[in-house]
Amino acid sequence: MANKPLPCPISLRQQLRYEPETGKLFWLKRDVGFFASEWAWKVWNKRFPGKEAFTCPNSHGYFHGSIMGKSVLAHRVIWALHYGAWPEHQLDHIDNDRTNNRIVNLRDATNSQNHMNKPASSVNSSGFKGVDWSKKDRVWRARIKVRGKQIHLGHFSCVNEAAKAYAEASTVYHGEFARVT
Repeated sequence: MANKPLPCPISLRQQLRYEPETGKLFWLKRDVGFFASEWAWKVWNKRFPGKEAFTCPNSHGYFHGSIMGKSVLAHRVIWALHYGAWPEHQLDHIDNDRTNNRIVNLRDATNSQNHMNKPASSVNSSGFKGVDWSKKDRVWRARIKVRGKQIHLGHFSCVNEAAKAYAEASTVYHGEFARVT
């Protein structure tokens, strides 16, 4: 079975209301033309209008739901509603909170840019992104990945110096997507 196309933003605006201050979506009352029968239309319009939509988190922590038979992520629907077009790439949650779907917290990002904004790994021993302990050299090592290649930033006796080197390099190489923690 072929994938259903994404609903057009005009159709989304007829079915959903978005609150930019809260980042939440709500179902609107629908016209009978959206349904196969008048009975289904009446049942739907008694049950859903005014209720919050796309409230179920998926296994990655993003809110998602289904509209017109198509499963979609809430932040992508919000982008389409706000800008009148689906995002070209991935969407980056600037504050890394996957439930914060306020439009001011969303930005179109390539896969590479989205990875630049990832926080330090949970198994990171230094507490700083791009900094790890070199057992062989017994020093803190700072590295950054740029366009798929690791760049060595130096060895440091102090973890804070290594973190500062990464922070400076991240600002230079990653710009607005730089993240140091």
